[in-house]
Amino acid sequence: MGSNASQLEKEISNEVIASSERYFGLVNFGNTCYANSVLQALYFCKPFREKVLEYRTKHKRNKETLLTCLADLYHSIATNKKRTGTIQPKKFVARLKKEKEEFNNFIQQDAHEFLNFLVNHISEQVLAEKQQMSNARVRAINGTEPILNGLPLVHQMLPNSESEPTWVHEIFQGIMTSETRCLTCDTVSSKDEDFFDLQVDVEQNTSITHCLRNFSSTETLCNENKFKCDVCCSYQEAQKRVRVKKLPMILALHLKRFKYMDTYSRHIKVSHRVVFPMELRLFNTSDDAMNPDRLYDLISIVVHCGTGPNRGHYISIVKSHGIWLVFDDDIVDKIDSSAIEDFYGSNSDVQKSSETAYILFYQSRDYVTT
Repeated sequence: MGSNASQLEKEISNEVIASSERYFGLVNFGNTCYANSVLQALYFCKPFREKVLEYRTKHKRNKETLLTCLADLYHSIATNKKRTGTIQPKKFVARLKKEKEEFNNFIQQDAHEFLNFLVNHISEQVLAEKQQMSNARVRAINGTEPILNGLPLVHQMLPNSESEPTWVHEIFQGIMTSETRCLTCDTVSSKDEDFFDLQVDVEQNTSITHCLRNFSSTETLCNENKFKCDVCCSYQEAQKRVRVKKLPMILALHLKRFKYMDTYSRHIKVSHRVVFPMELRLFNTSDDAMNPDRLYDLISIVVHCGTGPNRGHYISIVKSHGIWLVFDDDIVDKIDSSAIEDFYGSNSDVQKSSETAYILFYQSRDYVTT
């Protein structure tokens, strides 16, 4: 790793990039590439990194949590005297295995499942800490736990606190709305749903824009799937579509590359070629969308290498100050932007081993670094 680090140091020294940036590989502790790839991709999501480091600065260390371990890991990278090198995320991995039993083994895990767990877990932790602070303030003001309707007031505050967004929500949360139009009375009903990432089906020789178009395509509800119309007071044929109502600061797109195939009686990797752009603007937004014209830049990619969900390897590709780098556990290399095309996927059958983009992270261009 020493020679790799020194070579990378030479390559980035010729680039016009911020001298404060650090590029460190993460040691693999036995099939932990699923975690390493996501941690690197998120590190180069500037809004997320800044909030994690800010959390470490502002919060007193009462106990070790997954978030404190992540904050320590990111801090050790960001404040390192060297610009390149290797770090062992030993404490983070150990805490991860304590927090979730499914990760407490040496089996290959799914990077998207890990991402989903990590973001939700951090969000819940930040929310719980906000609640504890609110409870402490109430007790400080009243001297005791005040009683209302027979219950301590602090317990009644929880539902209101849960509705307040955390910094995790401010970064990743979007809102999609499901619109259903009754074909008998033309009444349109809608239901909002929060998301931290959008999961899109993939097809052969297509683009992420096409995948998102299918994501929002109109579906006819008929026969046994008829819609219960409140106006007609009966089941009616209807048209349904899903559109994005609120675009997040960081848009995470999960390409659903692992599908169950009856032919093989197991999940198979779909290595279809899906082109994704460096710049992205979502067109499938609702009429009352809060930020319909938000423009995104591709900043990081989690790539799956191999033939199936339980075999293979994960790496990440990130953009930093105008240059692209690939993080393969403890190895970090600079790559040309044209090499991104190598991760679109293949034109052959679903069983072909290939390196394909699995999770795409797009950052809103209107984000202003602090």
